Amino acid sequence: MQTPPLDPNVADKAPAGPVLTAYDEEHVVTYIRLLQAEGEGADWREVARLVLHIDPERQPDRARDAYQSHLARAKWMTEQGRLLRGTGSN
Repeated sequence: MQTPPLDPNVADKAPAGPVLTAYDEEHVVTYIRLLQAEGEGADWREVARLVLHIDPERQPDRARDAYQSHLARAKWMTEQGRLLRGTGSN
């Protein structure tokens, strides 16, 4: 795997299937930032603005949906062990 970009553009929704995707590999840093922010108790609106680059004041539904789906995907990757071990096959 190549080094993932530090600040890639995000989709409105993260992948939700049981298979690791190219999108997941590209967004490993995004997922880590989301998990860190949640662990620090950061406000989801600030995280959406800084990490996902979506303005929650102008697009509240899009920001909330993107935040929730990407955080859920980050947790899934952590629970599956992929994020901590890297994105290679098991």
